[in-house]
Amino acid sequence: MTRRLTSEDKAIWDRLRETVRPLRKRKAAKPVEPSAPVEASPPPTKTEAKKAKPARASAEISAPVAKPKTPAPPALAPFEEKTLRRLGRGLVEIDAKIDLHGMRQERAHAALLSFLRHAQARGNRIVLVVTGKGRADGEGRGVLRQSVPGWLTHPDLRALVVGFEPAGRRHGGEGALYVRIRRRRAAPLPASALP
Repeated sequence: MTRRLTSEDKAIWDRLRETVRPLRKRKAAKPVEPSAPVEASPPPTKTEAKKAKPARASAEISAPVAKPKTPAPPALAPFEEKTLRRLGRGLVEIDAKIDLHGMRQERAHAALLSFLRHAQARGNRIVLVVTGKGRADGEGRGVLRQSVPGWLTHPDLRALVVGFEPAGRRHGGEGALYVRIRRRRAAPLPASALP
């Protein structure tokens, strides 16, 4: 059973075709010209066979070049119990705080990324990320509350984040997270600066 395309379907198809690019064409192999028949030569003697080095097949076939692997991001580390207790009691100071609650996901993700980068640049160690708990009537799921931990475990953010834990009641409980910021690595000295 075939179906006719509507004008809307045709417009979508035309837009899609404009985005497609053809693959690179491979160079065609040069045709081999027939040569004169080769006469059979007598087999080599034992001394000739020892002198002759075996032909390497690898010279004819190039091995695929291995792409350098990017190092895996470091694993997240949980907070120590002692640190969590001291944070909950207010004995450890929180360096910075961001309140994402009320934001849409795209804006919250961008704000969180910017906040974490600035926190790392300032040398902050522990920050508080407030996501909100969701609606009080139970209908809301707390979208940011569910999404932010996933964002923090993403490989792109692991260069900024050592680990995270739910915050204590004093700092928002289930609606907030303590985030430990990874220290910035110092840039290597140029060769001219070395003694």
